[in-house]
Amino acid sequence: MDQYQETFRTWNAVAEAYAEKFMDLDFYNESYRAFCAHLPGPSPRVLELGCGPGNVSRYLLQQCPGMQLLATDVAPNMLEVARQQVSQAQFQVLDARELAQVSGQFQGLLAGFVLPYLSPEDVRQLLADAHHLLFPSGIIYLSYIPGQPDKSGFIQGSTGQRMYLYYHETAQVQTLLTQAGFSLLHHFKIPFPERNEEHEVLICQKRQA
Repeated sequence: MDQYQETFRTWNAVAEAYAEKFMDLDFYNESYRAFCAHLPGPSPRVLELGCGPGNVSRYLLQQCPGMQLLATDVAPNMLEVARQQVSQAQFQVLDARELAQVSGQFQGLLAGFVLPYLSPEDVRQLLADAHHLLFPSGIIYLSYIPGQPDKSGFIQGSTGQRMYLYYHETAQVQTLLTQAGFSLLHHFKIPFPERNEEHEVLICQKRQA
């Protein structure tokens, strides 16, 4: 079993516990509001990757009740929890590495804490696919853990289940965004006391051709 499959199985196994612990997490709310503020009109089409138990989905719809939200996750059990929390969204099982399978176009794409589970090569592909899916001037949201890539590896929770965590250098993520055709709008640095670390958020806009 490769690191992706083990990580996916772990997310599927911890869905209920994750929802109980993080459903009302509010550290990121300012960055979600900034993302929503750049979306056009009363009913923007938004694709969410790695929606987990629906905590971010719920907040997005509170900020923009008319949003047409397609929330996706690789873990079916996470989606089952999310459906119970968020009745207004549509849900789909999706591996973020297979973003090209999604049809249609969107005004916004939010990948909250997806990059920590993707290699640099997969991040590059995700950004290329995102650029294709977004309308002109579309908005992309990325959050990740800044750090040296050589520190990436498995972490183990209290249950003994493991997941593979990737660290990404901010300069490299910004370079990949520029190469993919995005311009930076916002850069947030968010303390995360749970793990005594700092997370970063980049909100960017698709450049006009």
